[in-house]
Amino acid sequence: MPHEPVRLHAVTVRRGPRSVLHRTDAHFDAGTVTVVAGANGSGKSTLLEAVAGTLPTAEGRVSGTTPGRVAHVAQTVPDPGPPLTVRATVTMGRWGALPWWRPLGRRDRDLVDEQLHRLELADLADRPLAELSGGQRQRTLVATGLAQRAPVLLVDEPTAGVDARSLRLVLDALAAEAQRGVVVVHAAHEPAALASADRVLTLHDGGLH
Repeated sequence: MPHEPVRLHAVTVRRGPRSVLHRTDAHFDAGTVTVVAGANGSGKSTLLEAVAGTLPTAEGRVSGTTPGRVAHVAQTVPDPGPPLTVRATVTMGRWGALPWWRPLGRRDRDLVDEQLHRLELADLADRPLAELSGGQRQRTLVATGLAQRAPVLLVDEPTAGVDARSLRLVLDALAAEAQRGVVVVHAAHEPAALASADRVLTLHDGGLH
């Protein structure tokens, strides 16, 4: 069953003195994949952070993103990255989805295994994150977001600079989440990512078009 849509109601977001979004209205429907496109520096990451609630809005509000409802996957991790294996990184997604007092159970471990297989990471599960290629690392980050099983999935540039195999695996995984009724929004500019989306919005001059 589709979840509640995410809506921006006259949202203004600032980075210092600059307004990245200016009184913007938008909606992101459940059960669909929406790509946010735009030039470098246009504010795609800022938009996702505002929707996720990690960056406050100067004006307006975002609805449909109550605490615990959003999985937000950042664009990348800094080199050399945290001293974690692929499995430990994806497992962090399950920890983020649970109350602090609840230990991981069999279902949680099964969900982690499911995402490792979905993104073809099972053979790399015991490898340190820092040893992965760019495409493998991006797949690991996406798998971490998928492991949360949140009603809203926000992913920042998951297809940037990845190989063709990783591109297809990531796009297929995002499409499968939308089929599960999830609100899926990701920033991208690759033609394949735009072509596979249900909807493309372009961020330009502080608005979504």
